[in-house]
Amino acid sequence: MLINKDMLELKKRFTKEKCSITRLAGCYVDANSNKLLSFNNTFLNLDDDELFKYLDIAKKSLSGTIGNNLLPLLFQRNEEGEKMQQLLLSLRESGLKNDDLIDCIYDLIIENFHYAGNYLILIFKDSYDVMTKTTDELKLDESEEVYDYFIVSICPVKLSKPGLGYLEGENRIGSRVQDWVVDMPDTAFTFPSFIERSTDIHTLTYYVKDAKDSHHDFIEKGLKCCDINTATEELNTFSSVVKAVVSSVMEKSDEVLCKVQESLQDMVVSREADNEGLCLPEEDNFVLTDEIIDEVLKENEIPFDTAETIKAKLSEEFGDMTPTVKNLVDEKAIEKNLKKQEAANLRKEVAELRKENDEHKKAIDTLVSMEGPVEDTEEARSRWAEVFLRMKPDKAENVRCDVIDGKKYLMIPIEDEEHINLNGVDTTV
Repeated sequence: MLINKDMLELKKRFTKEKCSITRLAGCYVDANSNKLLSFNNTFLNLDDDELFKYLDIAKKSLSGTIGNNLLPLLFQRNEEGEKMQQLLLSLRESGLKNDDLIDCIYDLIIENFHYAGNYLILIFKDSYDVMTKTTDELKLDESEEVYDYFIVSICPVKLSKPGLGYLEGENRIGSRVQDWVVDMPDTAFTFPSFIERSTDIHTLTYYVKDAKDSHHDFIEKGLKCCDINTATEELNTFSSVVKAVVSSVMEKSDEVLCKVQESLQDMVVSREADNEGLCLPEEDNFVLTDEIIDEVLKENEIPFDTAETIKAKLSEEFGDMTPTVKNLVDEKAIEKNLKKQEAANLRKEVAELRKENDEHKKAIDTLVSMEGPVEDTEEARSRWAEVFLRMKPDKAENVRCDVIDGKKYLMIPIEDEEHINLNGVDTTV
């Protein structure tokens, strides 16, 4: 199983002091799929500035979230899959010293990787002497195995932005010369995979910068691997299907989708709580089933016919690539919706409090009012009212009128030792 810990162990070595990369091959391709340049160098002979920039590219090719930016791909179980695996094994064994094999990789990428622009293909050859670790993660001074592998990175090459700059030779500010700049990789793959600190020749580790588009054609037709979706692709597909179907029969499809995702999130949390402390195998994955879909759609009162349409559409979109339930939950959208609900509830509470306050004020005004028009000031009220009260607003809200033995009384709640001024005389109760 591909884990972050293994990726981090490899990336930590991509410094000049720890680096064991032996060779670097590359091919520059233009937007018309023409090879403009190719090279094959001893890596540690590069100038420091270049070496560090290449190391950044290699490190980026092993970065990202597993299941989203990093995917473990199995080779197709057919003749084409076996041929591709054998080609990659041969390239590894050659140590990047067989130009014909390298050209085969270049041609394979150029034919199957569709990119609207120039790009640079880089191949890093490395061997990692994997040291034995104890159960408490301490390294022993003995080798467990040699992980022999290579990284293929496909990097877009773009023109730098136009602008003004200082022209040193002419000592003036002028138009800056635009350069073709190599960007961080858009796509990359590492073969063999490094899984549980060991070599796995049956998979390659695939990197994609934009998890919204994993270049499915390149995975299937170029690398001859079994296609899988990224977590982002699973979420986007699920969301678009539910919203499209629901919007045709119900209003506020966004809210319906959010409620469905909240139900799925509750299932994930409940399952994790039940399995806490258990060591589950990799295949024990919580994937979406018809039973789960039925349950969450029924829970959110989705009509039966609509629910059946959603199931059919999801089956059509995902095919054999059954999505993981956790990937279908948009936590940011749920949190945003929760804050929106909290804000709406708060506004409702404020409106109710204001209404109650207005009613209290009206009641108090009724108690102290006199017949006929009067001047509405505190001084005027003190002149014409038999009872004149002045108190803090929060105290006034609790004043009420009650009838005792047939007489009306104005009831004012008083706390112990509370300060009272009665007709100008300070007192306490």
